[in-house]
Amino acid sequence: MPKSNVVLIDRHPGRSAQSHGMAEVMGTDPSLIHEPSVGVVGTKGDSQCYIGVEPKVRAIHDSLLGRIGGGEGQLKYRLVQPEYTIATSDGIRNGTAEMRYSLIGREITNDSLCEHLEATGLAGAIAVVACDKPPVGALAAILEHNEPAIIMSDGTIRPGKDPRTGEPLDIVSAYQAAGHPDPEHRHLISCHACPGIGSCGGMFTYNTMQTFIGVAGMQPLHMVAPASDDPRRLDEFPAELVGHLANMMEAGLRPRDIVRRDSIRNAVIVAMAVGGSTNVVLHTPEIARAAGYEDFWRDVMTPDEFNTLSRDVVPVLTNARPYGAYSMLDIDRVGGVQVIVRELLDAGLLNGDMMTCTGRTLAEQIADLDPPRPDGEVIFPVSGPFKPTGGLRMLGGNLSPDYSAILKLAGVEGGLEDNLFRGRARVFEGEAGLLTALDETPEEFEDHDMVIVRYEGPSGAPGMPEMLDPTSRITALCRERGIVVALMTDARFSGGSVGLVIGHVGPEAAAGGPIALIEDGDEIVVDLDANEINCPALDDASALKARKAAWDEAAAENGGVHPNCGIADTRLLHRARRSAVPATRGGGLHPGREIWVRDPRPADASGFAVRNRHRP
Repeated sequence: MPKSNVVLIDRHPGRSAQSHGMAEVMGTDPSLIHEPSVGVVGTKGDSQCYIGVEPKVRAIHDSLLGRIGGGEGQLKYRLVQPEYTIATSDGIRNGTAEMRYSLIGREITNDSLCEHLEATGLAGAIAVVACDKPPVGALAAILEHNEPAIIMSDGTIRPGKDPRTGEPLDIVSAYQAAGHPDPEHRHLISCHACPGIGSCGGMFTYNTMQTFIGVAGMQPLHMVAPASDDPRRLDEFPAELVGHLANMMEAGLRPRDIVRRDSIRNAVIVAMAVGGSTNVVLHTPEIARAAGYEDFWRDVMTPDEFNTLSRDVVPVLTNARPYGAYSMLDIDRVGGVQVIVRELLDAGLLNGDMMTCTGRTLAEQIADLDPPRPDGEVIFPVSGPFKPTGGLRMLGGNLSPDYSAILKLAGVEGGLEDNLFRGRARVFEGEAGLLTALDETPEEFEDHDMVIVRYEGPSGAPGMPEMLDPTSRITALCRERGIVVALMTDARFSGGSVGLVIGHVGPEAAAGGPIALIEDGDEIVVDLDANEINCPALDDASALKARKAAWDEAAAENGGVHPNCGIADTRLLHRARRSAVPATRGGGLHPGREIWVRDPRPADASGFAVRNRHRP
């Protein structure tokens, strides 16, 4: 054993004992126990979204193990055992009280991975992620830790198939079947919608955020689209990821060198171009915070700029579920997300100079991959897009004074033909009441109803659940009857939601925001020319004052919490009730006012911040 290591061990035998034991158990060189540590992490949960994670984690761990050692050409690192975070299943929990824990799962992933990265002192990590909240929590923790790291998505599930018609099915097909009168039909769709392993296969939140992470530079682009059971994920990608991590550690290339203002902007633009989930505007402020930007909507992109890009600059290039016909596996079949990125780069819509985890800039990575041109059926060119405008729109107005409301324009199926919707408010004090009405009296919903679901925001629910169950039922009802029923909520939506649905309305009802003051029958106006959502009744100062006074009195009589808020009956829900920030800041759990600044450590000649966290 080298003398220098003997001295260290003699000086701190207690701290070294378990490291020696782990080296023996894992079959690594004990002389490396004081070298920088590396390891693999994964996200796990209670659905098939996560089943494929562990085999990939093990494959990457084995690839690391095979390269670690003191010999020439080996990696002189200390290897730690894999660790896993936990989360729930959005698909299984939608429409239930348990769905309150979904967004909270992003925060738990952040916290638990932060504990592992920081307490273990990892100088390098590879994360395998699944579902849609854990990847964001994992990326946030990695950005906070700010040591070399790479993310790989576990991959998507393959589409199911209706055995009677051969029609492709997915989780949204099953939710939309909920209102079908034939129980045998409902059972058949349920049994065939989600075969195999992997996360949701459409351009829902999972694939929106995996594309986002890849474009932002933290995941190799060609690893985004392949299925969870694609052999490349076990046979090819592990060694490639280990090679990229080794190069990052050698160069001192860290996550905050990669996820910068323009790389975040690139990722948002691509999210628009793929008709991505509304959750992207909830997750991006949290990613930006962890990357060192206090306020995404001020420091990275303003709401007006977001809308200008989506309305006038960035078209939708993908014919993907839930607003189109194809899955992420079809996108992979015709070349992957790199085809989309190349189109946008060639059109001058992205900054190709941003660094990525591959050690190459975004433009260089695209040149290396040399993807094909759009096929014109699954992926379309910028010159002839699938839809002429981007998929997302932020809304202000007297119901959204903080400019938080989000509309997935790519998913609208009717009601905005002249960029204007006028409807009558039908108010529900929570999702459960709406689901009961859809189950028991669906015939009472009328053309141009504006359904209001409130007290389901970050603090009010608490936990800001998504509304895939009711939006799917409303979509099916509207298609069956040829009507338009819109929905507005202070909660959020699944990436699988379609229709005229507006989420993240804030300030939320639990904070006494304008959405709390709407009454049944009020006119609601959605104006996309002005990018506003308004309730004219609230323009009457005396009516507004009277409604707000009544709300304040009800909250005061209930200890300061309005009685329509959900029950916070666990420590986690209580934490969310008391510490959740608004949707404009990501809806996460951040007690007090936190200021996150760019890393102040000096940069070396290459422009990368000098890594000096780890000491012998």
